[in-house]
Amino acid sequence: MYQPELPAKLVLIMEHSHGGSSFLNTLGRWSRQDGNSQRDVLALNVLLLGDRQSGRSSVGNALIGGHEFQTGTCVCGVSMTTEYQALSRNFPQYFRRQGAESDLMLRVIDTPPLLPQTKSVHELCPEGVHVLVLVVRADLPHEHTHLEQCVESSFGPEWRLHTLLILTHADHLKKAGLHPSVYLAQTADWLGALASEVAGGVLFLDNSCDWPLIRGQPLRDRLLRLSARNHHRALKVRTEVSLGL
Repeated sequence: MYQPELPAKLVLIMEHSHGGSSFLNTLGRWSRQDGNSQRDVLALNVLLLGDRQSGRSSVGNALIGGHEFQTGTCVCGVSMTTEYQALSRNFPQYFRRQGAESDLMLRVIDTPPLLPQTKSVHELCPEGVHVLVLVVRADLPHEHTHLEQCVESSFGPEWRLHTLLILTHADHLKKAGLHPSVYLAQTADWLGALASEVAGGVLFLDNSCDWPLIRGQPLRDRLLRLSARNHHRALKVRTEVSLGL
């Protein structure tokens, strides 16, 4: 059983690409850390998906516990994120596995909006993606109707088993006096169905407060539980090669 603990030390590795160049190789799913401690290291690839201004980069900052992903208001509909960016961070002694302390290495990949390029995702994560994080604005649910179809075409029907849904701008619900359960019952049909189908469940994030700092550990804990539920098996991206085209 996983027992998350507060990280004692953070090590950040930054990677950037326009989608065509190769990336640094990440750790295997389980590896041993060099040194006297000989702790296990669990490395997980996390892919952020969503439309413009959905809050993908802010969610990425929460996961790594910093402000390295660029965020801000778009100009004339132009997204702040125009290229793939991957940040890796190690959280030593983050949880216990079989009675021993283990490190958690998160490799978080932020993507440009709309449909992800499967070739680029495959180059980023040739071993696959452990957790998909779909980010949707709670106040603009009708602008993301294509998201589910795009993910299925890229990862196949098992993607829901590896997915966590995050609804940002939940402060608008509070202002309207809507409880999250009531919102999900009344929201767009596709979003309500998606919320009930994804194995990772739904998290509501309030953009009126500094939630990237406040919600970082709960987000990481949720990802860790979801990956453990899948026995830390990675979801492979569907490319033309894998489809035999």
